[in-house]
Amino acid sequence: MSDTKVNQPLVIAGNTYSSRLLVGTGKYKDNEETRLALEASGAEIITIAIRRTNIGQNPDEPNLLDELPLDKYTLLPNTAGCYTVDDAVRTCRLARELLGGHKLVKLEVLGDEKTLFPDTIETLKAAQILVDDGFDVMVYTNDDPLIAKELENIGCVAVMPLAAPIGSGLGIRNPYNILTIIENANVPILVDAGVGTASDAAIAMELGCDGILMNTAIAAAQNPVLMASAMKKAIEGGREAYLAGRMPRKRFASASSPIEGTFF
Repeated sequence: MSDTKVNQPLVIAGNTYSSRLLVGTGKYKDNEETRLALEASGAEIITIAIRRTNIGQNPDEPNLLDELPLDKYTLLPNTAGCYTVDDAVRTCRLARELLGGHKLVKLEVLGDEKTLFPDTIETLKAAQILVDDGFDVMVYTNDDPLIAKELENIGCVAVMPLAAPIGSGLGIRNPYNILTIIENANVPILVDAGVGTASDAAIAMELGCDGILMNTAIAAAQNPVLMASAMKKAIEGGREAYLAGRMPRKRFASASSPIEGTFF
């Protein structure tokens, strides 16, 4: 494998990124911890829940953007907490207005409050509206390969299947579906939701995912800054292992050293 292939950047909507870790900005104890965790993660794309985070729509409250160097990060406004097409589309349009015409958004339309699974029918509808309106849509969905392909066909710039329910930390529950999505895709596939620790991130990358978005796995750790650093390393290691190609699995032992030519 050439160094060029190993170091190939992540490309989303025509922009290149050296980090394949995308991180959220919610659930930290304060803006300072958020800033330190983001720095430790090495992430270049950070997602912001417009319905839950002040980025200027509430002038009397602390503005998260005051803590973030916008020349360093690409903002990814998201529609977390939206349960209808109208709410999701309206939220994206608000983000575009607040951020001076910003087009890159993360779409999620949730189905119910207990599971936070995506409503795939409503997600498809909202994706079509946003793409037609000129947005670059990264879309959260379930791990159904057919839905993932349809979202790509609509024009989404990245498809983001869940590994497990949002905030569950259960890791990848159905790696074969994720693998099928990757094999069928012509846009970046990023696991979104369900990663709990560094080994989960490494497994996702070893499957061939182009990247991972996470929030709770870092923010809810006992030491979020240290976990952010661990996730950065896991994603880099998992990506290299995927590109290297693992050895075949075997049922029985195989000697590590050749026995031909031994003297006894």
